[in-house]
Amino acid sequence: MRKLGSVFIVLLLASLLVACGEEETGDAAIDEKNIVVGVTSGPQEEIAEVAAEVAAEEFGLEVELKVFSDYVLPNTALSEGDLDLNSYQHGPFLDQFNEDHGTDLVPVGKTILNPMGIYSETYESIEDLPDGAKFGLPNDPTNGGRALFILEEAGVITLEEGKAETASIHDVVDNPKNLEFIELDAAQIPKQLSEVDVAAINTNFALEAGISPKEDSILLESTNSPYVNYIVVRAENEDDPTVEKFVQAYQSDKVKTFIEEEFQGSIIPSWDE
Repeated sequence: MRKLGSVFIVLLLASLLVACGEEETGDAAIDEKNIVVGVTSGPQEEIAEVAAEVAAEEFGLEVELKVFSDYVLPNTALSEGDLDLNSYQHGPFLDQFNEDHGTDLVPVGKTILNPMGIYSETYESIEDLPDGAKFGLPNDPTNGGRALFILEEAGVITLEEGKAETASIHDVVDNPKNLEFIELDAAQIPKQLSEVDVAAINTNFALEAGISPKEDSILLESTNSPYVNYIVVRAENEDDPTVEKFVQAYQSDKVKTFIEEEFQGSIIPSWDE
């Protein structure tokens, strides 16, 4: 019995040591010379590439970019430790992700505003929409709510009081044009624009499809939008000096100039706002 007891104690101590080691690993500082950053394909990737150049030039920080094609995986990868930070999302989306997944991801620096646009292949103005027009909008909660908020700001619909940024199609209380709301995958809306009368498209997907938010939209999100994008990390790395270096690299004059020259107002630097 003593021998079995001794074995049990040894196993218990070993388990505690492993647990402590795992906890320490989870709270470990990010590598001072190398960092892994998640971005979505398109403009976010292009801008991050310039930020990576600045990080290397100014801080000797090597940045590896991992590119994703959807809005969920970059946060999943970050929360699981496969990324050191990511750069692709606005605040309401981050809040909703944390709530839905029980994660603790935090914003550490503003990046850009991708003003969502409303587009139509048939109509030149939002006022021209006929009664019962089909309106395509993203099927994820935050971007769908964002599209509805744009319509409300333009006086096209009225949302239930207090909903605003978190609204769904079920929160529309006044719809004078009797718009028919059709929820679609955000990435596919540019390809499905001809199948609806009008649609809300995220800027990155619009640009990938050769659509200019500034030139082609019939209604563009206002510049006082709450949907500014952020650099995001796990809470334990919020004050990490390596993260701060990347934030500074991103918020540099070189990156700002690139955004203004490359996107001509379709994407707006937001850290000085």
